[in-house]
Amino acid sequence: MQIRISEHFTYKKLLRFVLPTVLMMILTSVYGVIDGLFVSNFVGKTAFASVNLIMPFIMILGGTGFMFGTGGTALVSAVLGRKDEQTANRYFTMVVVFAVLIGLVLTAAGMCAVRPIAYLFGAADDMIDDCVLYGRIIIGFTVFFMMQNIFQSFLAAAEKPKLGLIVTVAAGATNAALDALFVAVLDWGIVGAAVATGIGQVIGGGIPLIYFAKKNSSLLRFTKTKLQIKPLLKACGNGSSELLTNVAASLVSILYNFQLMKYLGKDGVSAYGVLMYVQFIFIAIEIGFTVGSAPIVGYNYGAANHTELQNVFKKSLLLMSFSGVALAAAAQALAVPLAKLFVGYDAELYDLTVHAFRRFSFAFVFSGITLYSSGFFTALNNGLVSALLSFLRSLVFQVGFVFLLPLIFGVEGIWWAMFATECAALLLAAIFFACFRKRYKYL
Repeated sequence: MQIRISEHFTYKKLLRFVLPTVLMMILTSVYGVIDGLFVSNFVGKTAFASVNLIMPFIMILGGTGFMFGTGGTALVSAVLGRKDEQTANRYFTMVVVFAVLIGLVLTAAGMCAVRPIAYLFGAADDMIDDCVLYGRIIIGFTVFFMMQNIFQSFLAAAEKPKLGLIVTVAAGATNAALDALFVAVLDWGIVGAAVATGIGQVIGGGIPLIYFAKKNSSLLRFTKTKLQIKPLLKACGNGSSELLTNVAASLVSILYNFQLMKYLGKDGVSAYGVLMYVQFIFIAIEIGFTVGSAPIVGYNYGAANHTELQNVFKKSLLLMSFSGVALAAAAQALAVPLAKLFVGYDAELYDLTVHAFRRFSFAFVFSGITLYSSGFFTALNNGLVSALLSFLRSLVFQVGFVFLLPLIFGVEGIWWAMFATECAALLLAAIFFACFRKRYKYL
């Protein structure tokens, strides 16, 4: 039976509602990892380091879709809460059209910038060609990557999270199958990995585009509209925290790579690449919950249903606390098999990766609450607070710790920097939750 965002949510109902989005995020992360897995095992660690080096730039471009998706969903969900479906559909259409236009601009700019960006990121001479080749192929699919990210949020607001899950499974299965064919069988190297990912993104972004363009049974569908500055700025403002998170994470990855090249060379970059791939999967659970529950928060905020807003907020905090502890424990237990899966062919790199991951994984204890805090304020249409939480956590704290801690503890400080970041971000989230409780009445 379909769950409506207007209903009262028990723990069971809340988990059932967000589960498709959580699974969708996990699968999106898994097939994002598949490229690295195939490149590392079938092409080599230099190519693997090249992919990891240019990946932050690719994520900055495609990750813009998260801004439009989460910010647009917050805006549309609030309008749905006021029972104005016609305006909600106009805003929905407007956000998607504008995102496509921005995506085309970013594609052109990214194609031109990829080589100087790779040099700026510190690519060695034996890495630069792989960085540019992989980067340009992936950037060519930027619009579909953005659409995929956008519809992950909007499908939850449209009360069709299961459709989002089906689309993600189809995209992921295609990517995995094509990676195996292009890289392992046909020996196309990083070209095969990039093309496989791009085709997967076409499926992930294209199928929802077709669904919403036709008559459907969801709350949302494309309709005639004109681009309007005010709602677009509102959507971008709401989602700016997600964009900042994505950009900041990419910038921090660059800084991590810079520090690791200084302390450990290419092995350090490869080990960090494994951490990032695994982290994508682990925090996808928490991001999926945040994205999946956001329409409920936005709807009840728009409907001024403070009792249900309090109910969802309290249950969400408890679930995020539990998930953080569980993920940290799982990461400790899985450090050895995951490292072996990616870099088991190189004993020295394998040992380094296991050592790094066991220290890095303590950050998962608090990551659920810190990620949820930013997404919660986005859903309340408070883009400023959400962006501030995201900016301080994702950029200021991480940059500070990744430079400061190695001065004190050497390379060990790099692996502990993320845990220190989450501790500081948790304190900040608690302060903001306390400061805004009377304004939004979630406590």
